[in-house]
Amino acid sequence: MSSSVSGAVNGGISFWYADDGLPEVREPLAGDASADVVIVGGGYTGLWTAYYLKKAVPFLRITVLEQKFCGYGASGRNGGWLYNGIAGRDRYAKLHGHEAAVRLQRAMNDTVDEVVRAAEEEGIDAGVHKGGVLEVARTPAQLARLKAFHEHELSYGEKDRELFGARETAERVKVADAVGSTWTPHGARVHPVKLVKGLAAAVVALGVTIHELTPVTEIRPKHAVTPYGTVRAPYVLRCTEGFTAALKGQKRTWLPMNSSMIATEPLTQEQWESVGWDGGETLGDMAHAYMYAQRTADGRIALGGRGVPYRFGSRTDNDGRTQGATVEALRELLVRFFPQLAPVRIEHAWSGVLGVPRDWCATVTLDRSTGLGWAGGYVGSGVATANLAARTLRDLVQQDSGQGGRTELTDLPWVGHKVRKWEPEPLRWLGVHGLYATYRAADRHEHTTNSGEPSKLARFADRVAGRH
Repeated sequence: MSSSVSGAVNGGISFWYADDGLPEVREPLAGDASADVVIVGGGYTGLWTAYYLKKAVPFLRITVLEQKFCGYGASGRNGGWLYNGIAGRDRYAKLHGHEAAVRLQRAMNDTVDEVVRAAEEEGIDAGVHKGGVLEVARTPAQLARLKAFHEHELSYGEKDRELFGARETAERVKVADAVGSTWTPHGARVHPVKLVKGLAAAVVALGVTIHELTPVTEIRPKHAVTPYGTVRAPYVLRCTEGFTAALKGQKRTWLPMNSSMIATEPLTQEQWESVGWDGGETLGDMAHAYMYAQRTADGRIALGGRGVPYRFGSRTDNDGRTQGATVEALRELLVRFFPQLAPVRIEHAWSGVLGVPRDWCATVTLDRSTGLGWAGGYVGSGVATANLAARTLRDLVQQDSGQGGRTELTDLPWVGHKVRKWEPEPLRWLGVHGLYATYRAADRHEHTTNSGEPSKLARFADRVAGRH
């Protein structure tokens, strides 16, 4: 392993916790209990759902059950991209019409501002900087894909999106070999852990009960079963994203996909001047095995991508520990983007899991016959999508309980969407690993041929994955 990564902290949940400290863990469930709404999972989806429900109906008795502590999963490990991307929009356009998908996109655009607004209202200092999202192309094939992507986003009503050439891109961020980029204002950098900690504190202050160190082993109508007792409630809402497979009967519902990250040491002023990035945009690219990065509030680069994409049997990781080869690959990616940063040390590496449905579509559902609800399958776009999902769950519960009617959110096309389960093992493991090997091969092919023609390998992989 390179000397620039050999001293990195590996795991420890995430850099964000190393930076802000681990939370004091709340008391576990003490025995059987009852509530009006029980929420399983103390990440963004569960906490935002509790927040909006309690604000809307203050007399509701709401209990959140979390297996470790709030923000232990993806909410405390992600790349801090609060942006307007949503998984499955194109499929929803095919199923429900273009205008329905435009409404969904408009709701996502508004969600970025809603998270910023709510954080400010609650006094949560989450290091928010609304610099938008810049996605760059570094090969002719990526540029062709970027231009098509840009036009596609415009077709969903993004009037304020901009397309930049090589010079304009370099004026924003000096990415090596960048030949173009597209930018949307609907994005912000956040410190994920400061956001989730502040949100948990706000929820408790509203009168919501949170039990941590309380794993839910089974969800059934009106019951959330734990080793310490069962919480009974008319509504049981599953907000477990990448950890869903651990629940009884949910092994093949959503696949827990791994994503890995590194964080550099703080850069010097001279290093930042060599990189640019003064606008604080979140940064992505148009590779098939894409990367995502942010300039952190304390002057580091945090960068992520797919390492080992999936563990056999839908197992999840051990406190974010990451394979050395993955850490090295991410460092090499950083240096490909910014060769001038080759001497910079990597101080932290970690991994987390995100939820991937078989058709790659995020969903929100409340089964009115059972009172069971769920939201998730964000495929890596959960920081903002979780907030929209939570407000939608709020409206669905209010509608079902007679405290509200249909709303713009309950009529969005992702509500009630059904999808088939993932294949059993070993097909699941073979398929996902083969898929990402194909995407990486497609990226290598596009780099070596320098052709403007996108790789046929990637188109084949998209069809196999069910993404198109």
